[in-house]
Amino acid sequence: MKRAAIITASDSGYRGEREDLSGPAIKEILEREGYEVISMDILPDDQVMLAGKMQEIADSEKAELILTTGGTGFSERDVIPEATEEVIERKVPGIPEAIRAYSMTITKRAMLSRATAGIRGKTLIINLPGSPKAVRESLEYIIDALAHGLEILSGEARDCARK
Repeated sequence: MKRAAIITASDSGYRGEREDLSGPAIKEILEREGYEVISMDILPDDQVMLAGKMQEIADSEKAELILTTGGTGFSERDVIPEATEEVIERKVPGIPEAIRAYSMTITKRAMLSRATAGIRGKTLIINLPGSPKAVRESLEYIIDALAHGLEILSGEARDCARK
């Protein structure tokens, strides 16, 4: 069973002023797909704290997948892409490109996403949007391909060619 961690970037959520609906939406989808969700954290929009949590999870090999939600927009406090790029060792541009391309069929505002994705050690880190609706749409779109990517990353699978 693959393990996943969820990090919500939200100042108001961290202060308890807003209920996090996106993190639970991610958890619901992951568990339905057979993932074990090992942690759900709500952190402020603070690059150092966000990067630190991602690094801690990846370096301890607690999870093969880290999904973040929130903090991908244009606000001065939206720093999850920068925090992610600070900790990843290899970029995986196809995932956010695919999410944006799919999301553009739903709303033109998808072009405003600064989300990124990458690998640290044996952990794949992906930034998802902040709204529960967009999180569901995005994750549902990529979830099948993620399983294969994680198998390759972990060494369980070695061949990407379809049989």
